[in-house]
Amino acid sequence: MTANKNLKRRVRARAAKTGESYTTALRHFRSTAGGDGKVSAAKAMRLAVAQTTLRDDPRRIDELREAACEVRRLMLRAHDEGAKLAHFPEGATCSPHKLVMSIDGPNTVGPSDWDRFEWTVVHDELANTAELAARLKLWTVLGSVHQLTPPTRPYNSLYVISDQGVVVTRYDERLLSNTKISYMYSPGAAPVTFDVDGFRFGCALGMEAHYPEVFGEYERLDVDCVLFSSTGEGKPGGAQAFATEVQGHAAANSYWVSFSVGAQQSPIASAGVVSPGGKWVARCPADGTPAIVVVDLDDDSAEVAAALQTARPWRRRARAGLYVPHFVRADPRSDDRATF
Repeated sequence: MTANKNLKRRVRARAAKTGESYTTALRHFRSTAGGDGKVSAAKAMRLAVAQTTLRDDPRRIDELREAACEVRRLMLRAHDEGAKLAHFPEGATCSPHKLVMSIDGPNTVGPSDWDRFEWTVVHDELANTAELAARLKLWTVLGSVHQLTPPTRPYNSLYVISDQGVVVTRYDERLLSNTKISYMYSPGAAPVTFDVDGFRFGCALGMEAHYPEVFGEYERLDVDCVLFSSTGEGKPGGAQAFATEVQGHAAANSYWVSFSVGAQQSPIASAGVVSPGGKWVARCPADGTPAIVVVDLDDDSAEVAAALQTARPWRRRARAGLYVPHFVRADPRSDDRATF
């Protein structure tokens, strides 16, 4: 009875929001799998996206601990607001500055000296963060540097920590900036997906908003949401360019995109979530302060439902070239490109 009441409540809420009749709204909740006509509630999950104060000197133990404490404070806030997953920026533990790391510094960019990185402190704080994730039952995705065996350069990574406090996977930035690939990091090799409560997430990092092929790949991997983390730094206005690009990726691929950047970038482009229709549904404050914003990922709205149920399947067929052989069959005028 409880499940039925919840379904009726959701149908009525949709009808009130969209102006549809109860019967029309009910069709939105009918299962398309199996064709048995049974109704099932649309899946939904609460996501918190953060903007944090980015620290760039991995030699400063006090700053490394402050960064970790800030992440955990925002995790507590996300938990209090009912989030199932909290998403943090690139380098949430520390985003080492190229000049701080450069052996040719402090005024010249050169190969990075990773002995300057306080690895033990960062690993201790990551363990404390994982312990809190388990206590809060909160999936946590945050940026950090992943150490490899010297002299191999580390990865610039996103750790995916489950609600059991276990690192279930890690995404390593693949398409690196010129400075990163020349002097700082090793490139990653593969996309990463993981599932939480029926939602499939993909990960992107750094400047990968510039590369539509990364986001198209995740559409083919059936993700519901891409978690894009960045410092937002680089050329002036870089954060705004990333924000504009993720809107386009969300609309073109009909999935949610969570955009997590450093709080310093928020006056230009604050953290937030874009719907599968390409609209910002929530943004953090644009005042330079650490913050979270919480969004329910669901398909209750007509706009989101249209993107997921109509646009995405049709675009898959179009991208597969399905229509070409159907409409054009051995027509000589199709191959003759030199006449009117």
